[in-house]
Amino acid sequence: MSASSEEGAVAAAATAVVAADAIRAGRAVLGIELGSTRIKACLVGDDPSVTIASGSHAWENRFVDRKWTYSLEDVWAGIQSAYADLVGDVQRRYGVQLTSLGAIGISAMMHGYLPFDAEGELLVPFRTWRNTTTGAAAAELSELFGVNIPLRWSVAHLYQAVLDEEPHVPNVAFLTTLAGYVHWKLTGRKVLGVGDASGMFPIDSATGDYDADLLARFDTLVAGPDLRGILPTVLSAGEPAGELTAEGSALLDPSGALQPGAPLCPPEGDAGTGMVATNAVAPRTGNVSAGTSIFAMVVLEHPLAESHEELDLVTTPAGDPVAMVHCNNGASELAEWAGLFHRFGELSGASVDADAVFELLFREALNGDADAGGLLAYNYLAGEPVTGTAEGRPLFVRTPDSRFTLANVVRAQLYGVFGTLSLGMRVLTEEGVALDRMLAHGGIFRTAGVAQRFLAAALNAPVAVGEAAAEGGAWGIAVLAAYLREASAGLSLAEYLNDTVFAGAATHAADPDPADVAGFAAYLERYSVGLVVERAAITAL
Repeated sequence: MSASSEEGAVAAAATAVVAADAIRAGRAVLGIELGSTRIKACLVGDDPSVTIASGSHAWENRFVDRKWTYSLEDVWAGIQSAYADLVGDVQRRYGVQLTSLGAIGISAMMHGYLPFDAEGELLVPFRTWRNTTTGAAAAELSELFGVNIPLRWSVAHLYQAVLDEEPHVPNVAFLTTLAGYVHWKLTGRKVLGVGDASGMFPIDSATGDYDADLLARFDTLVAGPDLRGILPTVLSAGEPAGELTAEGSALLDPSGALQPGAPLCPPEGDAGTGMVATNAVAPRTGNVSAGTSIFAMVVLEHPLAESHEELDLVTTPAGDPVAMVHCNNGASELAEWAGLFHRFGELSGASVDADAVFELLFREALNGDADAGGLLAYNYLAGEPVTGTAEGRPLFVRTPDSRFTLANVVRAQLYGVFGTLSLGMRVLTEEGVALDRMLAHGGIFRTAGVAQRFLAAALNAPVAVGEAAAEGGAWGIAVLAAYLREASAGLSLAEYLNDTVFAGAATHAADPDPADVAGFAAYLERYSVGLVVERAAITAL
């Protein structure tokens, strides 16, 4: 063994000892995020920048009665599976049983509709952010409030149920998000982090709470109990949000090994945890999160001049105003194409795992034409509010003179992931919103220098990817839970991230390549014109 290898082994062993001590002493911090396709659990020790154990569980939404949903049974089965996977990882790495935690954080996909009655029973199946059936309600509320109310926001779902005279509406006693629901069951407290709450109802950044004037307007519009009375209490990052109860402990770990009593931070949405995971919570910073959906978050220095249908006005987990460009469709269609090539590899006898397939395809995309050879890819598995499409029809389109090569096919699919996002980001540019840095995270960025390069071309701006780019929101909510220990000392979230979590973090920035910028612009022009084909497919098929 070389001297450097021996030093590395010694350092790794020392790190493992420190991690094991934190776990054994109950100082380790757990973050759980319920994403669209995976539930991830992440454990950090005394240094919140380092993940010391992890676990995951794959799941998928279901399209039932023309609505995208997950069952609550799947929620708990998935959480328990991801937690058990993490416990196993702890045992394998450190030979320690996980029995107590220093803090816990829960995150999940934002928005959607989870209404409960006074007995705590779910009144209708969970309606996720992916549903686009609330057009009438969103339009009426946007006009009433004078701010854009997106289709997926909880208040839009509630008001659409009112307009549709759904019989469950008079029985709604509590309305929350998926993160808020899980947190409630673990702690008994009906609270929500301000970032996630801002996807339920507009937040007044001056108070850090729901906008009182807009609540009054809604209550005038809809007869019945006041809206504030059925919404979760809003909390900012660093505020105590309850403790793990005995019942909650049993839900999380049916084996009975985990002891109750750990404090929980406010539950947050995946947008907020993505901002934390990329250190993008201060004004003039922004981040792009790519998964089943794709969205960009830009922290604002000042209010926007006017309301825009393409933009959500939400907040950071600390309550600062954010402009959000949210696209319902992200990398799922790209993953389907990768799956075809993976299956072809299996049939040909090639032993290439799924991650390697992505690596090979992404590398090949770099050999494509800057405009993807005239090919077009629409990743619309679901409706896309930014482009006004109510349903999804994934399409791959070429003309007889297109350059139909594997490199261009993959490049077109990658460009398609960023197409709708680029259209929405143009609005921010027109508003004169300035950015010092844009950071990206999500599994699509694991192949270094490919998706990052194409995103830089799509935004015509530098894009940085950190070493934890693929860790995402589970790590982000673990960091927010760890922040509970620092907030009482008066340290702001931005200071905590800069000075503690990201102090030694390495990021890799990619400047936009002029040829890529011109090529993507040509692709986006065809993409915009070709939307008529997408709309025709929705009508015809």
